[in-house]
Amino acid sequence: MIGITNTSCNTAFNVALIRRAALATLKMHGSEACEVSVLLTDDAHMLALNRDYRGIAAPTDVLAFAMREGEDGDVNPNILGDLVISLETAAQQACTAQHSLETEVACLTVHGVLHLLGHDHQTPAEAAVMFEKQQTILRRLQANIEKCANSV
Repeated sequence: MIGITNTSCNTAFNVALIRRAALATLKMHGSEACEVSVLLTDDAHMLALNRDYRGIAAPTDVLAFAMREGEDGDVNPNILGDLVISLETAAQQACTAQHSLETEVACLTVHGVLHLLGHDHQTPAEAAVMFEKQQTILRRLQANIEKCANSV
């Protein structure tokens, strides 16, 4: 199950794309039975979360809160975790990269779910694996991304 809540000002965002991106990432890892929740929010909320959980007083694009980590990480292996995406930061990044907001949010969703699945990019070797997986999934989703971008 993939739950999506949008508390941002951008209420016209097509959340079907997030569901597709998350599900494609889960399927690639044989984890489609896992639960993921996604919160779309703004920079003010993201700043507070980033400050409280990472000690960084600035907004960020995506935060991943994995439920399989830590002392109680094995309580329910089907609950993968939570993603929080700032649509404000995503919009800025989309503009800089000269692609659509939908493309950026799909990328952030895939990236966040990969983190929930245990991937990281702290070392060059980890980054190579994670970003190759991310690009593979995004290539598969490209037609859906374009369709969603044109439907809003």
